[in-house]
Amino acid sequence: MRKNKLFIAVIVFVAFIVFSGCAKRGIKNIDSKGTNIICFGDSITFGYGANPGEDYPSMLAKLINAPVINAGIDADTTSAALKRLKSSVLDKEPLLVIVELSGNDFLKKIPKEESINNVKEIVGRIQSKGAMVAIVDISAGLFLREYRSSLKKIAREKQAIFISSTLKGIITNPSMKSDFIHPNAHGYKMIAQRIYNAIMPYLQQNTALRESKK
Repeated sequence: MRKNKLFIAVIVFVAFIVFSGCAKRGIKNIDSKGTNIICFGDSITFGYGANPGEDYPSMLAKLINAPVINAGIDADTTSAALKRLKSSVLDKEPLLVIVELSGNDFLKKIPKEESINNVKEIVGRIQSKGAMVAIVDISAGLFLREYRSSLKKIAREKQAIFISSTLKGIITNPSMKSDFIHPNAHGYKMIAQRIYNAIMPYLQQNTALRESKK
């Protein structure tokens, strides 16, 4: 009788974990056969305000101990990024693409709906190429809050990784910034660590799947 109660308790606990969303949800193209990790974005990805090698993709490469392509362009909008997607990302055998965009759309007062549709198109095209996608949210508090929920929705619908509030504690800390918006080397290091923490479980899962098929 006691064993039966214990068994039922275990089943209930497992069900709770699964249905509460604590279990890691599936990510599209987790079995990606690509070779490159690519950071695709604007000045935050490019590393504006820091010296060469202090941008977050460079620091991320050190954490992962693998090459990371920095495909960030200063002042890039989602529309401009969409136009260069093929040459900057799709033609480079992507394994995982880390997408960080929308900040310049906000600053240039481009309609949010247009920006979000562009991000959705970018994510879809990358996934069609067979790569995993991680969407980076650069909101912090009220700053870009309206974009946060929309980007999270895209991640949920498209089965992409969502990395929330990467600028939290940076954008309000002068010691972490090079100007009003852009991080300095210390800020980029924090961003790299947050992105590393978010993507590593999926990269490890991808590696395990590849090894199992050998």
